[in-house]
Amino acid sequence: MSEHGGTSSKTQPVINPALEKPLLKLHRAMDVRSFWKAVHRVFSASIPNRSIGLSLQQSPGVPVISRWTLRMPNDFFVAEPLRSYGMHPRRKKLARLADLFGNRSSFERSAFYRRYMAPQKCTHGVALFFWKRQRLICTIVILRAAKEGDFSPAELKLVRRLYPQFLAALRRVESLERERSVRVNFQQFLQRLPLPTMVLRWNLKLIYQNPAARDFYAVWEKGPEEAKRTKASSPIPSEILDRCRVLKQQWSNTQRQMHSGRQTELIEEQVHHPHSRNLRATIQLTQVKPASVARPHFLIACEDLYRNGARFHRPELFRLPAFARLTRREREVAELACEGRSNKEIAQNACLSLQTVKKHLYSVFRKLEVPSRSRLVALAA
Repeated sequence: MSEHGGTSSKTQPVINPALEKPLLKLHRAMDVRSFWKAVHRVFSASIPNRSIGLSLQQSPGVPVISRWTLRMPNDFFVAEPLRSYGMHPRRKKLARLADLFGNRSSFERSAFYRRYMAPQKCTHGVALFFWKRQRLICTIVILRAAKEGDFSPAELKLVRRLYPQFLAALRRVESLERERSVRVNFQQFLQRLPLPTMVLRWNLKLIYQNPAARDFYAVWEKGPEEAKRTKASSPIPSEILDRCRVLKQQWSNTQRQMHSGRQTELIEEQVHHPHSRNLRATIQLTQVKPASVARPHFLIACEDLYRNGARFHRPELFRLPAFARLTRREREVAELACEGRSNKEIAQNACLSLQTVKKHLYSVFRKLEVPSRSRLVALAA
């Protein structure tokens, strides 16, 4: 700008250049370990400190994760007044540790100061609090020694500006951890299924298959006798991939019809071997990711309708995606029921009430579309 414009040509950068690389690493964090390392890098590059600590508990049922750059007693984050602050209705995002005691004098006379601060030669501290709904899920603490002095207004302002960066990275890590947990549980469930099963991405790239699926490819391509003699791997049958491409087009057409106000639903597709009609693949589009706007995956269950030379009929009520919709508790109850346990035995084994067991079994029957316990056992056989 010209000098008549009243604005200098030199402008302050939005982010300190020294923080650009640490912040990039922060937003690339994939798990708690990389998130903690990134938090350490950000504060090491921005604010002088003696020690940095982190406490994280994403869900009430999981253990608390604590990390420190210097050795600190394990009960730091549950000590007063931090514990009380986590349950206080007036929640601030940032607070000096001394402010939690009312004044500096009471802070230095407190048992908290003598147990946690003095042994580490720390005299000043700032805590960042991260909430999820009404619950405190994460606390980050920055501690300083006397020689480093108290936190200046400019430093506190910088910490407040960094708060949204930490919050965004924390939410991303939580989402990735949740998706990873769902994917692992889903794969473990599929691994136990007797049916050959595979999952393809929207671009038809294979992301999962159980061992039975690999055997099925060979039977489809070479026949049962030749497949027994050879152990060479076979590709996914072209007939199955071609039908997946047809389903992709149908799904795209359905999306356009939904936008135009017309409601349509996709049904599952079945593909038979062109010559051996006993070989069949059932293809369904399923949303693996929670976002409804995400493109679906292909969940494919393969069957050999002749087993050991005899006709093998699987009930038409069987639907593989329904198994995937069972909750962890429902799968546990279903497995115990298939072992021949009574409702009372299931309740004792799973530490549930008898009424809860009946509720889970009813939900299992409804989702799997089976009328009785005996039919459930037949499906799991």
